Amino acid sequence: MSSDPSADPPAGVPADRTLIEYPSAFPIKVMGLNEPGFAEAVADIARRFDPGFDPATLEMRPSKGHKYLGLTVTVTATSREQLDGLYRALTAHALVRVVI
Repeated sequence: MSSDPSADPPAGVPADRTLIEYPSAFPIKVMGLNEPGFAEAVADIARRFDPGFDPATLEMRPSKGHKYLGLTVTVTATSREQLDGLYRALTAHALVRVVI
C-alpha cells in the first residue's frame, strides 16, 4: 500500500474518507540527486506547506555511491489538500527522483 495521500483509497473506504488523522506527524521520504542545495530546496518546499517545519529535523542518508541523497521530511499534516500540494511540489523539483 502506498503512503501517497493522492492514491485511491483501499477497497471499501469511501473516496471522501481518509485513513490519516489530522493533525498528525507525517513522514515523507524523498530521494534525489546528491547535489548542493537539494536538502535546502526540499526543506523550503516543506516549510511552504508546514510553516512550523524545522529543517533541523530533516533526516539525510546518502546512497552507497553518494550519487543520491535520501531525505525523510516529517511535516505536521493538517489536510489531504496540504499533503497533495506538498507531493506535487516535491515531485516537480528538478533534483527529486522519488517521493514516497
